[in-house]
Amino acid sequence: MSEAHQHNSWGRINRVTRSIADQNMFISDDAPDDGLLPFGNGRSYGDSCHNDAGRLIPMRTHAQIFGFDPATGILTAEPGITLQAILAEVMPHGYFLTVTPGTALATLGGAIANDVHGKNHHRRGSFGHSVISLDLLRSDGVTYHCSRSENPKLFRATIGGMGLTGLIQCVALQLMKVPSANIQQIARRFDNIDGYFDIIGELDDKHEYSVAWIDQLATGQATGRGVVMAGDHAEDGGEGLKPKPARLSVPFQPPINLLNRMTLTAFNALYFGRAPKQSTTSLVNWANYFHPLDAIGNWNRLYGPKGLFQHQCVFPEQGARETTLKLMACARSHGHASFLTVLKRFGMVPQPGLFSFARPGFTLTLDFANLGPKTLKMLNALDEIVLTAGGALNPYKDQRMGPDMFLATFPNWNQLEALRDPKINSDFWRRTALKLPVSGKPFVAAHKDIANQTSNQSGNASNFNQIRAQV
Repeated sequence: MSEAHQHNSWGRINRVTRSIADQNMFISDDAPDDGLLPFGNGRSYGDSCHNDAGRLIPMRTHAQIFGFDPATGILTAEPGITLQAILAEVMPHGYFLTVTPGTALATLGGAIANDVHGKNHHRRGSFGHSVISLDLLRSDGVTYHCSRSENPKLFRATIGGMGLTGLIQCVALQLMKVPSANIQQIARRFDNIDGYFDIIGELDDKHEYSVAWIDQLATGQATGRGVVMAGDHAEDGGEGLKPKPARLSVPFQPPINLLNRMTLTAFNALYFGRAPKQSTTSLVNWANYFHPLDAIGNWNRLYGPKGLFQHQCVFPEQGARETTLKLMACARSHGHASFLTVLKRFGMVPQPGLFSFARPGFTLTLDFANLGPKTLKMLNALDEIVLTAGGALNPYKDQRMGPDMFLATFPNWNQLEALRDPKINSDFWRRTALKLPVSGKPFVAAHKDIANQTSNQSGNASNFNQIRAQV
């Protein structure tokens, strides 16, 4: 079986051939004792998409677009469709995803389950804000229509709920009208971390998007140097080309980590050196701005045969400069180099989901090749810095946080546990939430509340029709 069919996460820490099932097993009496879990396109870095004690339900076969209305910008589709396919459908009509993560190869269901964020959180919030409604199949055999007004608790639990509340069947999504998909980019180089924090407030106030690349290995007066790339959809940006397959690919697994400290030191120096010293404005293809790594197939193999860990955290704005410096210095002191170090500012938009990761403050993302125990030791040290700063970890990027860190990140975890479908579980949930003392409303009671609220629903067909009627 090829690796693509092993249903691995993008981090590839634990690569095995995983057992699968179909949706019929979910609503039958034959479900395994250790549960089922919906699986999208494997773009989550950690084990929130794994259920090695049970089985996975592949969702990519459920990838139909039911309709798109250019007058309203509302699209209805199944959860297995990729964001790339949605863009191909809506861009010719002058629309774009309201929020897009760093890859367009995630599925619609995965984007909802992880409530992904993009470069415009300070303006639009996270992906869940653009979800109008969804139909959710539970293991009781009933499909519940969920929105901000119908089954609102289940709706909020499903957004960011990592697939634990049921199987999404259909989604109504609000797209954003844009003058062009392409981006008018403003690139500004900064010589140290102070340079970034001195300008980011002004840039976010003026522009739809912003993201910064940081040289994690730079030290001395250059510590925290980098390039910030702000942007807006160009007024005269021309036609945005439809998504294309990856131009390059890593066809096999190299026997060693190619993104090591030596190669990254050279790369960072070259990247920073090529960035103009003065602020520059240029027209950038939308794919290059939002999803540059999608152009390289299987780029995660470059981290070596043991896979990669991504550590993404968010921490309060107060003390953010010091926290950023501490995190990067911690990685250096443990002998690790981060290939892609990204710093972004989250806005004050309220979280749409019960388990939404994005919250006010700054988020730093670090990528590390897995070097065994020394990497785990470093990641634990990074966690301590985040805890001290009053921050949190991103669960769908995580492969190893413990129950205590999870509790600090999501103190309301028991609310999701109360709404988790009893036939769904994941490796992530077992090693975090299920290691904690259970409190909150038991599932049976929560399930009765949902059933009472939706007693007039009669199954899949009526709910699909209800959403599809909107377009």
